[in-house]
Amino acid sequence: MSVHDVECCETHHHHNKLVQETMKHMPEEDVLYDLAELFKVFGDSTRIRILFVLYEQELCVCDIADALSMTQSAVSHQLKILKQSKLIDNRREGRSVIYFLADDHVKSMIEQGLEHVEE
Repeated sequence: MSVHDVECCETHHHHNKLVQETMKHMPEEDVLYDLAELFKVFGDSTRIRILFVLYEQELCVCDIADALSMTQSAVSHQLKILKQSKLIDNRREGRSVIYFLADDHVKSMIEQGLEHVEE
């Protein structure tokens, strides 16, 4: 797709009031940066697979690795990234550490993403 494939206005004109009103609602740059970083985390299919597994069931690293046919080391690396992004959390149960989605917002993002790609 080139620049010429995108439809544009035939004449250049300004809608200053519309632009000003829009910019009133624009988040601060640091918030937009954080949002972009969050979407980067969703940009990895391995992390999406882990999130989807945890969407269905709270599991320990061993079970996540088994479910996805991955090594525990590879899963642990991705879990660290997901936890730093506040998408998952964990709790200790005896000798096991159980991972789960951090909150309903994460479930909603997964649901909306699936709905969007399945349209």
